[in-house]
Amino acid sequence: MAPMRFTSRFDPRAGAADLWEYLREPRPYRWPILAVSIAIPLAGVAMLTQESHFRPPDAPKVNFISTFAEGRSDEEIRQSNLVNQQRKEAREAEREELRARKVEAYKALGRATGLDVDEMERQAQIEAAREKAIAEARRRERYQAGSALDLSGD
Repeated sequence: MAPMRFTSRFDPRAGAADLWEYLREPRPYRWPILAVSIAIPLAGVAMLTQESHFRPPDAPKVNFISTFAEGRSDEEIRQSNLVNQQRKEAREAEREELRARKVEAYKALGRATGLDVDEMERQAQIEAAREKAIAEARRRERYQAGSALDLSGD
């Protein structure tokens, strides 16, 4: 048995001739189909051959800014905390006063339009109490569940 040559079975010239004959036949959309057929693999190869090198980000530079004087004593810290607490309480009192005035303005508007604002206020208080009770019950339930987990984990 004579050895077969590899080139005799797979002749690229015959394949190219067949392709050229196929392309020469008048078919509708042959050029757009050929262009898309060539563009898709070329786009894939182009995407795969691109390399990206990402450098790691620079470490953040932290600058500590302190508005407090260096070397404050404990008493100075305590006094500044007291002053800040008084400012906070004054702001909260002012907000509460504004809220109360707003409520009174809405009540006056409601009375002027013929609404029973006292009944509406009672209903709102009942609803607020109900929501508070529900929140308290949930808090207790979570606390008890957490305590049970702590005890069982020992």
